[in-house]
Amino acid sequence: MRRPAPLPSTPGRPGEKDAAPAAKSGRRRRDVGAEDGSSSLDDVARDERADDVSVDEPQPQPTSTRDVWRAARARRKALRAEIRRFTQRSRRRRIVWLSSIGAALLLVGGSVVAAYSPLFAVQKITVAGATSLDPAAIEAALGDQLGTPLALVDSSKVKAALLAFPLIETYALEARPPHDLTVRIVERTPVGVIRSTAGYTLVDAAGVALSTTSDQPPAQPVIDVAGGVDSAAFRSAGLVVRALPADVRAALTGISATTADDVTLTLNSGLTVVWGSADESALKALVLSKTMANRPDAASIDVTSPEVAVVG
Repeated sequence: MRRPAPLPSTPGRPGEKDAAPAAKSGRRRRDVGAEDGSSSLDDVARDERADDVSVDEPQPQPTSTRDVWRAARARRKALRAEIRRFTQRSRRRRIVWLSSIGAALLLVGGSVVAAYSPLFAVQKITVAGATSLDPAAIEAALGDQLGTPLALVDSSKVKAALLAFPLIETYALEARPPHDLTVRIVERTPVGVIRSTAGYTLVDAAGVALSTTSDQPPAQPVIDVAGGVDSAAFRSAGLVVRALPADVRAALTGISATTADDVTLTLNSGLTVVWGSADESALKALVLSKTMANRPDAASIDVTSPEVAVVG
């Protein structure tokens, strides 16, 4: 029996034109197999796989080592960007802290370097507090400190130089940048003179000998105590003299004591003041001044008990 001619194919999408011959060929093979009566399942499966394959489907390309390297680099770059984004605040705080610490260290280091440099060397020495002493003499004694940086002034050398001035009781050094060194001194206050074969030795309340002269210095009372300057009687007498009002101190001509509790004063008017111990000296001085004002004709005043002054 003769087969009829196939119908013309209708125009369709691209790809259908190419697929039509393959489909027609497959049908022809199937028809031939049907006519021969010898078609098999393997032929049918092979024809179906051929029908499913498209001519225009792209084939996968093999992955190269360079592509893998690029992908890994892109992944690392993205990971670093994420880390920077999440740690931005902590990094800012760290920068602020490091900047502050660096500025502080720079300031301290610069100050230390400048302090020990010749930029802050001593060029002028000023003596303050000197009344009986000559400031120029003290400045000359400290002349070896000129040119020394203020931070390197040797206090031991300054002390050794000031020991040549017995009238200096205490002193303090003040650095006044950039070039001034001020020496503030406190002079010893003489309380009287001690008469000996060498003459009259001027002493302060601590028993330090300030000077010795053949004649009695003016306005300085004679101290007559048992045991010398190292005794308790002398220490008590020194405290009493320093507690006296200025007018009484100016009129004082003699101080005597055998113990620390029987200090007696003699004024140029002939008045004898029995002071007793150095306890309550401020109150005793106040009572003495009032009593002397009320009883100018008194020959003796006993302020051993300041609450009740005894006038003789």
